[in-house]
Amino acid sequence: MTENLVITLGREALYAVLLVSAPMLGVSLLVGLLVSIFQATTQIQEQTLAFIPKIIAVLVTAVIFAPWIMKIMISFTQNLLLNMQLYAK
Repeated sequence: MTENLVITLGREALYAVLLVSAPMLGVSLLVGLLVSIFQATTQIQEQTLAFIPKIIAVLVTAVIFAPWIMKIMISFTQNLLLNMQLYAK
């Protein structure tokens, strides 16, 4: 296993992780921003108010994007397993 192969494999793994986590992180960021704006305009400073909408939004996003996430993970795993002979050298 050469250095270039290890770097390529690490880059592909990080790219897959970024793709899988991006929808949930993006929705969580957007919901957090909206709740913060709501709290600032109404002057409600309850710390726990931001958690429930974020949890619900992330759960809904995970359900909606589950097929796409599975496709990415299956593709990455198939690529990893099909090239196993390169890693064993």
